[in-house]
Amino acid sequence: MQDQTLPKEDVPVSDILKELAEKIDSIGISRFNINRSNVLDGAIRGLKRLTFSPCNTLNVRFSDDKGATEEAIDLGGPRREFLRLLMQTLSESEMFEGREGHRNLALDFRGTAIALSLVHGGPPPCFLSKTLFTGISEGADQCQPELEDVTDSDLRDKLTKVSEATTLHDLQLSVEPISDYLATAGCLRLLTSLTDKYPLLEDILMFHVVHRVRAPLERFKDGLKTLGVLPKIQQHPEAFRPLLCYNPPTLTADSLDCLFTINWSEDGSNSRIGENKTVAFWRDFLQDVEGD
Repeated sequence: MQDQTLPKEDVPVSDILKELAEKIDSIGISRFNINRSNVLDGAIRGLKRLTFSPCNTLNVRFSDDKGATEEAIDLGGPRREFLRLLMQTLSESEMFEGREGHRNLALDFRGTAIALSLVHGGPPPCFLSKTLFTGISEGADQCQPELEDVTDSDLRDKLTKVSEATTLHDLQLSVEPISDYLATAGCLRLLTSLTDKYPLLEDILMFHVVHRVRAPLERFKDGLKTLGVLPKIQQHPEAFRPLLCYNPPTLTADSLDCLFTINWSEDGSNSRIGENKTVAFWRDFLQDVEGD
């Protein structure tokens, strides 16, 4: 259970990670031999190596498909690329499930890789759902899963019908197709009023999204204890939330401009002169809208 006496003052997450990075031994080396076509396999082999220690400096060597080695001496570039590829691979792997940017645990996996990336200067994951983050930072019992956390489309559609029921009769009809599932999950209850749908949905979502993967969640948290990351997350959840959870990027004039490709006319032609003026006006418009 989280220690409620931990201070909650605002601390920049960069300062927290800098403090954790002081544990890294510049002498000790943990080596990772990575093939870009299967980054996760190489990462798991490296983590299982008897000589691995999260406090060691990470030394990464990439090999191409022919087995040739690159970067015999790791000056930081290969390590950063490895951690970037590892975070990308984790977000797409079967260890997590759910829509992009809102990923929940699907299978057992320790969070060691994420802790390593945070402390060793790699990128943050930025793909965990707010439900999973709450389970990590506050505990599974504090989670409030939503329908969007259910990745089984068939079950989600059926639960949506339950949530949209407007009469007791509609509610009873919507529950019939999932009655066996409710019995298995221990969520079957007598429905006597329309308001019974709210605790019913809460029970189903807690079972499917949280309790079903509770053991993997605890092992995932054990991995996040690497280098002392988990206690810091629990002590400063708001500082870590932007690093672990998805944050929609701010749409700017420049980012919107980059979405378009200009098919220019021949340089020096009358059409090109007109296009130059049009593009300038277009960019002025985007900047004016951004300023509003």
